Amino acid sequence: MSDNTVASASPAPLTLLGLGSMGAALARTWLAAGHPLTVWNRSPGRTAELAAAGARVAATAAEAVTASPLVVTCLLDDASVRAALAEADLTGKDLVDLTTSTPAESRTRAAWASERGARFLDGGIMAVPPMIGAPEAGGYVFYSGSREVFDAHRATLAVPVATRYVGADPGFAALHDVALLSAMTAMFAGARHAAALVADSGIDRHEFGTLVAEWLTAMAPATAAYAGGPAPDDPTSAAVAEAGDAALLRTAEEQGVGTALLLASAGAMDGV
Repeated sequence: MSDNTVASASPAPLTLLGLGSMGAALARTWLAAGHPLTVWNRSPGRTAELAAAGARVAATAAEAVTASPLVVTCLLDDASVRAALAEADLTGKDLVDLTTSTPAESRTRAAWASERGARFLDGGIMAVPPMIGAPEAGGYVFYSGSREVFDAHRATLAVPVATRYVGADPGFAALHDVALLSAMTAMFAGARHAAALVADSGIDRHEFGTLVAEWLTAMAPATAAYAGGPAPDDPTSAAVAEAGDAALLRTAEEQGVGTALLLASAGAMDGV
């Protein structure tokens, strides 16, 4: 299910723990939409701008939690979430964790929250800070866990960026998030490898960068096949593909570029 970024008809109060680049961007959009917002950050210096915009600044995470029925965490990692909430009373709270984590960590956090009397929803942010509050940028957040929590707070959660609920398993949002980030990481690694091949060759780097972006865009639809989507027609024989892979390796060696990425990619393809 996908929702467009919207403003809540009746801006609901919420608490946000964590004011890094992403947390601050989230906070600004909720404040702009009129939501009463309580914030906390381990480094108090980050709160001044938001306080000037109308946020209530709590001295401790535990104090911030008491202020609102909806508590959103956007911290460095899972350990940071546990530390921040160690002294907080979560009884009756709805906890939404937007901290990047593994599926197992998200499931453990859901059980931990339940033991402390809270309902839990995990989130995986598929956006960078400049995309927050900009619907046209195409960002969104995967959510998984309590459907009741998602439905109760959907309008509030959709203010900064669009929402996609992906299932009751608390680990599904993290799994979607990390899987897509892994694909992105490999894509960027491939682009860096391509740039290294042409470095110091006399080829215009800016023009070549445009070619890389155009080529990857053209090839992108074919990637759906690896997740069970329709495979594109490809008349390339196994022998031709093998010869092509060998040429990739020889070229890297000729250009003095490491072959680890290519070898790792070939190994990954063998398992598909």
